[in-house]
Amino acid sequence: MRRFKEFIIEKLILVCGVASIFFVVLIFLFLAKEGLAVIKTVSPFKFLFGKSWYPISEPAQLGILPLILGSLLVTLGAAIISVPIGVGCAIYIAEIAPVKLKEILKAGIEMLAAIPSVVLGFIGMITLAPLVKNIFHLPTGLTALSGSIMLAFMAMPTIVSIAEDALYSVPKNYKEGAFALGATHWQTIWRVMLPAASSGIVAAVMLGIGRVIGETMAVMMITGNAAVIPKSIFVPVRTLTATIAAEMGEAVVGSEHYFALFAIGIVLFVISFAINVTADLFLHKRQ
Repeated sequence: MRRFKEFIIEKLILVCGVASIFFVVLIFLFLAKEGLAVIKTVSPFKFLFGKSWYPISEPAQLGILPLILGSLLVTLGAAIISVPIGVGCAIYIAEIAPVKLKEILKAGIEMLAAIPSVVLGFIGMITLAPLVKNIFHLPTGLTALSGSIMLAFMAMPTIVSIAEDALYSVPKNYKEGAFALGATHWQTIWRVMLPAASSGIVAAVMLGIGRVIGETMAVMMITGNAAVIPKSIFVPVRTLTATIAAEMGEAVVGSEHYFALFAIGIVLFVISFAINVTADLFLHKRQ
């Protein structure tokens, strides 16, 4: 009976794994079926590198370069802010903090990940955007900088949790050997622990970036939604995800606009897939 139960459980796990892959393939096929139809009206080069996004004008201008640059600018800004802070927090929790404080910090970080993005976007509109406007003397605080700060706040729980697990999984004899050779605590962290956990830390960063680039509501509420090529981080931008969320409800089914939004979904799917594959490769680099 025990072997029979184990057989059933193994097959159920196999079915779940195969089903997840099957669902991802179905999602991609659905996006491809609807999105590739935009090629009938605009070439892939003009779609990806066109500088104007006016989908309801006559004729429609379906260039998503401003949307891609807006997404990349916000994601890069969020990574610059979140990666040093997130990795620093992970080091503190894993190697420095007392046991009681460590448990409190881990619970607090996990609670941050549970806050809905729409709530964070609302808080950003009320508090962060006016603050950015007043500090930098801008016409509006709904800029790429505001979006980067808010997205960095949302990415840090992912980075901290995975990086802390990576540091905790480093064999204890590495640290003991470093101490035995006369290294200080900081030298052990910098020269031994971080290199040993580098693959896990890089995976944490990549997954945090994947969390950022796929975010919708917060960036739609706080970045200004201007579909123009950004000249700096202090101007309003529009991201790929915000474009889909803002315009899908108004797009006529079967129109150029409708198919273009699905094509944007394909671009997002490819970007997210590339980020996750890169993170997985770094995570299993040593294997």
